[in-house]
Amino acid sequence: MTQSIEVHAAVYRGDNGDRLTVEPLLLAAPEHGEVRIAVRAAGVCGSDRHVIDGEWNVPLPAVMGHEAAGVVEAIGAGVRELAVGDHVIVAWHQACQRCAECTGGKPWACMRVKSNDSQLPDGTTRWQTLDGDAAWPYLAVGAMSDHIVVPDFAAIKVDERVPFDVASLIGCSVGTGYGAVVNNAKVVAGESAVVVGAGGVGLSIISALRLAGANPITAVDVTEEKLEEARRVGATHGLLGGAELAESVAALTAGGADVAFEAIGRIGTMEQLPGLLRPGGRAVFVGLPPEGLELRLDALQLAYDGKTIIGSNYGGLVPARDFPRVAAAYLSGELPLDDLISSRVALEQVNDAFDAMRRGERTRSVIVFEGAE
Repeated sequence: MTQSIEVHAAVYRGDNGDRLTVEPLLLAAPEHGEVRIAVRAAGVCGSDRHVIDGEWNVPLPAVMGHEAAGVVEAIGAGVRELAVGDHVIVAWHQACQRCAECTGGKPWACMRVKSNDSQLPDGTTRWQTLDGDAAWPYLAVGAMSDHIVVPDFAAIKVDERVPFDVASLIGCSVGTGYGAVVNNAKVVAGESAVVVGAGGVGLSIISALRLAGANPITAVDVTEEKLEEARRVGATHGLLGGAELAESVAALTAGGADVAFEAIGRIGTMEQLPGLLRPGGRAVFVGLPPEGLELRLDALQLAYDGKTIIGSNYGGLVPARDFPRVAAAYLSGELPLDDLISSRVALEQVNDAFDAMRRGERTRSVIVFEGAE
C-alpha cells in the first residue's frame, strides 16, 4: 500500500467570504474497497455554490466539487471490478448498497448514506491539511482536486471514447437531468414538457426530453441568450419568465403541459410549477433551494386536478446502470452533451467560474486537469 500523497485542491474554509483557496493537502492511500482516482475534469455546479455562499452547511474545511471523471490510479484491497487505468465517472450519492432501498433498486433513497455529510462509508475522511487536521471532501468526492479517494462502487467505469469533461457532467448535472426525465417523470413520446431554468441541469433535462420524444418542449428563462442555448439542445419553444407564464404555456400546450420541471431551486418558480400543468400533470422539483425554506401551493388545485408533485433526488439514478446508458447515448450522437459546456478553466480559476455562475453568464464551467486530453 502506498503512502499519503500531496494533492492540490480548491478548499472552502468559511472564513474568507465566498472565496476558495487552492492549496496543498494530504490524501491517504485507498483502504479496503476504495480506489484513488487521478481527476481529469470536474464540473462547477450550483450545489457547490450553495455551500460557499453560506446557504448549506457542511463540515469544514471542505474540498469542494462533486462532478468528477478521471483515471483509476491505485486500488485498495478487495477491489475486483476496477483496475488501474480504467476511465471512471464518480457518483456523489454513495448509497450503502445493503439496505432495502438499495437492494430494491432505489439507491437514491438510501437512508444510511453518509456522503451527504461529506463522509466515506466508514464515517471518516482520507484528507488532511498539512497541519494534520481533517479535511472533508464535499459529498464524499472533493472533485476540485487533482486526486481523490472514493469507494469502488462510486467509481463507474466508462467508455474511454467519452471525453473527460463530458464524463464529469454525467456524474451530476447531465445524469440528474436525464434521470429526472427517464426515472422520475417517466416521460413518453408525444408528451408536452416545460423546463423552468436553462442552466446546466435545465439544458440536460431538455436534451433528455428530446431523446424521449417529448413535444413540444418549452424552455423558460430570464434571458434570450439562455433560451437560444435551450433551443440549440432541443427546446422547440422559449419563453421569458414572468407573471403571464401560465397563460403562455397553456397557449402552447392546449391547456397546460403534461410535465413541468423546475431546475433552478428558487421558491418562487417552484410555486409556479403546478400552474403550468394540465389536469393530471406532473411537476418535478429538480433544482435544490437553500436550507429551511417552505413552499406555498394551492392544495385544491393539486387535489381537484389530480396533479402530482415529484421530488427528484439525483434523478432517481442507479449510477452503475444509468451512467453507461447516458455515455452510450452521447457516443451515438443522441445526446449532444458537448453543447452544455460553456467554458473550460484551470483549477486556479475556480473563483472566476463561480463568479460567472452568479452572474448567469455560463451554462457549465468545467475544471480541466493535466492529462485530460
